[in-house]
Amino acid sequence: MVLTLVSTLLLVLPSVLSGGIFESIDDLPSDVTYDFLIVGGGTAGPVVARRLAENPNNNVLLLEAGPSHVNVLATQVPGLMLDVINPANGFDWNYTTTPQSTLNQRSIDYSRGFILGGCSAHNSMFWSRGSIEDWDRIANLAGDSSWSWDGILPSMLKSERFVDAADGHDQTGEFDPSVHSTTGMIGVSTAGFPANINSRVLQTGEELSDEFPRLADVNSGKPLGLGWYQGSIRGGVRQTAASVYLDEETLKLAANLYVVVNARVTRVFPETEGSNKFTTIQLGNDNSLKTDSLRNLTAKKEVILSAGAINTPSILLHSGIGDDALLKEMGIQTLHSLPAVGQNLMDQPYIPAVWSVNSTVPPVDPDAALAQWQESHTGPFTMSTTSPNHIAYTRLANVQNQMDPAAGPNTPHIEMCPLDGGGLLARGADGTFMSMGTTFLTPTSRGSVSITSNNPFDPPQIDLNMLATDFDVVSFRESLKAAQRFLQAPAWNGYITAPFQPSADVTTDDQLDDFLRENVIASGHASGTCSMSPKGSNDGVVDPDLRVKGLQNLRIVDASVIPHVPAGHTQAPVYAIAERAADLIKADWA
Repeated sequence: MVLTLVSTLLLVLPSVLSGGIFESIDDLPSDVTYDFLIVGGGTAGPVVARRLAENPNNNVLLLEAGPSHVNVLATQVPGLMLDVINPANGFDWNYTTTPQSTLNQRSIDYSRGFILGGCSAHNSMFWSRGSIEDWDRIANLAGDSSWSWDGILPSMLKSERFVDAADGHDQTGEFDPSVHSTTGMIGVSTAGFPANINSRVLQTGEELSDEFPRLADVNSGKPLGLGWYQGSIRGGVRQTAASVYLDEETLKLAANLYVVVNARVTRVFPETEGSNKFTTIQLGNDNSLKTDSLRNLTAKKEVILSAGAINTPSILLHSGIGDDALLKEMGIQTLHSLPAVGQNLMDQPYIPAVWSVNSTVPPVDPDAALAQWQESHTGPFTMSTTSPNHIAYTRLANVQNQMDPAAGPNTPHIEMCPLDGGGLLARGADGTFMSMGTTFLTPTSRGSVSITSNNPFDPPQIDLNMLATDFDVVSFRESLKAAQRFLQAPAWNGYITAPFQPSADVTTDDQLDDFLRENVIASGHASGTCSMSPKGSNDGVVDPDLRVKGLQNLRIVDASVIPHVPAGHTQAPVYAIAERAADLIKADWA
């Protein structure tokens, strides 16, 4: 019912959609040249585009392969998140992984945003920075202290604006104002609709205070314990990179900022044959690769790839930038040998474990919830179906320092999100449920992004290689046990009636491992495929200034540059990286 209603609210769009958003590359003015070409209008691209356009002498063109977000109700209503990621609605790349040998040959659906705003338009809106130790490790891996927590914090604050929750409740004690900004860009708030289980969750924190001490703020840089969810929601409305950084007023006032949707970039080229200045891009939407369907554009200053940790390495490989052997196998001429392109893919295993509960609270009526949201921007649809009111972060027991994949002792291994309702695994089942979304944050397994042909319109090959190490298998099992332990606290007596997924007869370690292999999904936090490394290093893909190693005028600004995924979600880190990248680029061209 909701899907049908949403589809009726997608308006017929004109060639110029809003302000400076154009529906086709052919609609752009023919007499304009561009200083910066930004490939990808996901989470990072709109940030960089807006910031570079603050200099009126810069003409900036942002290109997004998917459609516009304008008038797409599902990208505004947090409770319609699952509608946005449904491939049938046309806002997702509809990728799947290779069959995973570590997961009984299962292929996993791998959602990526195919819309202006990218994954910021269809994620669960979690706002988590990671730990101080995470960012200090990133700085160490990059060989540049400016990427440390202290170095990146100004960019974090620049990207966020802490606001009232959707229901207007008093947020005192739910966050620490001293670690947040109220003047930045993306609206961030605590949960705007109370969960039925809130009192039990907080009571559990008191009963198990040694493992789950109360957190003043999950984004203080030391996120161990139990705290309140923070999400990119303002006034009950999802905040996306497109809706905030490319708002209608900005686009009308910034005559030098151009945004084109339905514009797929397939390759980047050098300025002239043999040059290491990569300033030209190729666009096209015709899978046949007919010459007359392709178009080239050249930047006067830089090309910036912000296509994400899956599509950015794919574009590089199709451009002849990558591993020599792979490119030769695909029939692509090597223009620049860079073996690390597409390697080091990281994502975090996630399992929504489910319990049957003794509850008289009826499930959310989606039609009534949508009607309430449309009337007042309040109610259950001010939260996504996968967003909790609270988050618990904890560490594995007995991890030796030399084996610990976490960045330090104040960095969690496990994230747990208690949710009213059964989540993904109980959908369609009879009964009343609650779930615990459990994520192993610090996996040691690494995957890759590759290509299977020389046709850039063929989907990339995504191999998560999830749970490929014994450490990850054991640690993910212990993550599930931590969730079970949380719900065995006295606070849940009389409420939880029985385990549902996994069922009560799944008790041994081998049985738990089998359950996890059959049901684990990815968190969607792809990162690391074009990693930063020290300037002059032969490892990695970009230097700390985010320039592609060995090339000029080509940078990467998205999650692919993160050399080690922070222990949390990637949305807030990508916004911060984009803000910092914009400052670096502006300084270089001052």
